[in-house]
Amino acid sequence: MSIRSRAARLVAVLAVAAFVPSIAGAQAAPAPLKVGEMAPDFTVTVVTAAGVAAKPFKLSEHKGETVVLAFFPKARTSGCTVQMESYRDQYAKTFQGGKKVTLVGVSIDSDTALISWAKDAKFPFHFAADTDRKVGVAYGASGGAGFHKRTLYVIDPTGKISYVAAPFNQMSADAYTDLGSAIVHAGSSH
Repeated sequence: MSIRSRAARLVAVLAVAAFVPSIAGAQAAPAPLKVGEMAPDFTVTVVTAAGVAAKPFKLSEHKGETVVLAFFPKARTSGCTVQMESYRDQYAKTFQGGKKVTLVGVSIDSDTALISWAKDAKFPFHFAADTDRKVGVAYGASGGAGFHKRTLYVIDPTGKISYVAAPFNQMSADAYTDLGSAIVHAGSSH
């Protein structure tokens, strides 16, 4: 192969390499939503420790209550376990025991994986099996590696986003204090 042919191939390879990131950037997930925006409606299968809920979760059917969407990467991983166990341990106080506050942990895990985890860890809240990633994409929480980024939304009783933590720092006590304050504020401001 001549030097000219090698140079032409190298130029072609470099041109493709330079073009690929712009393609990837064009397909990147949107940024997280902002406070004050209306939360996009969605319908998704939800599960608890008891199994698959008889009825899918449709956000618009939860007007009049505060909804917390907690996107997380993967069930049973260390950081996600810390986060969900903290929610469980603070459920009565932070999430008012589920009275007018609905917590939904959202990941790409299958419903069977989420049911098993919820049962083993005695989680008292819902999990959404966002296996097609549609909810994560709509909320800007779908990560490039296929997993959801640790992103948290508090949606007030009117359907507006009243708090965003992107990313949610599951290792910080302040993150849970801020979340509790956001839930109280969302419920009392409407």
